[in-house]
This record gives sequence, structure tokens and C-alpha cells, in this order.
Amino acid sequence: MEQLMSFLPFVALFGVMYLFMIRPQMQRQKREKKFAEELKVGDKVVTKSGLHGKVFGFSDKLNAIIIETGAGKLTYDRSAISLELSKSLNTPKEKESK
Repeated sequence: MEQLMSFLPFVALFGVMYLFMIRPQMQRQKREKKFAEELKVGDKVVTKSGLHGKVFGFSDKLNAIIIETGAGKLTYDRSAISLELSKSLNTPKEKESK
């Protein structure tokens, strides 16, 4: 019984780490994957490096997205698209009352 009690803090520590670190990260990865799969031509996106553009097409062979920018068309990996920045770009902003 005493040996079981000595492992209890380690089990509790793992439980806390799972709840506060591992599980939220897994949920975030699922949201990002779903977002990348649901992109369609014409969607405005922002890459993690800060490039703004519009989805022009997809390359299934490379698992990439072709983004049209002011400078031309660029090919980026689907994982390079930022979920948070793209969502904030596409959400309508409230009009400020003066």
C-alpha cells in the first residue's frame, strides 16, 4: 500500500499535464487540420510567415495550396496556413461609432 501511495504524485502530475497541456494541443491540431481540409478556392488566407493572399488552387500531389498574391502565385504546404490569422481576416469587423 505504501508503494502505491509513493506513485500517486506521479500519476496526479501526469493527469494535470494531460488536462492542461496535451489535450488542448491535440484539439488545436484537429481544428487546424479540419480548417486546412475545408479551404476552397477564393478563400482569403494568411500564412504563418505573414503572407496574405487568396486560395487559387490545390496541388494534391504535393499536399499544397497555390496562393495568389499581388506578386504572383506561390505554392505553400497546407500546414503553413495559420488558422487564427486567417479566421481573424475573414471575420467581419464591427463598424466603429463616432
